Amino acid sequence: MDMAAAIAVAGVSIGAGLAVMTGIGAGIGQGIAAAKASEAVANQPEAKGDIMSTLLLGDAVAESSAIYGLVIAIILLFANPLMSLIK
Repeated sequence: MDMAAAIAVAGVSIGAGLAVMTGIGAGIGQGIAAAKASEAVANQPEAKGDIMSTLLLGDAVAESSAIYGLVIAIILLFANPLMSLIK
């Protein structure tokens, strides 16, 4: 493997790793949201339905960012068009 190919593989690997790290932020955000929702239900049990629906909508948005990061990492690793240029 020549130097250009090695640099391309290293760049793709680093980029894929950074893209997967979006899951960390999503996990932290969902944990904080669940904690705050639990506090809100404890303070106002009669508003449980509204709180839970808002929590689920927020979790779906947070999880979609993690899924986008995973998709980008998979594209970088397995469907990268630049890797075919380097032989």
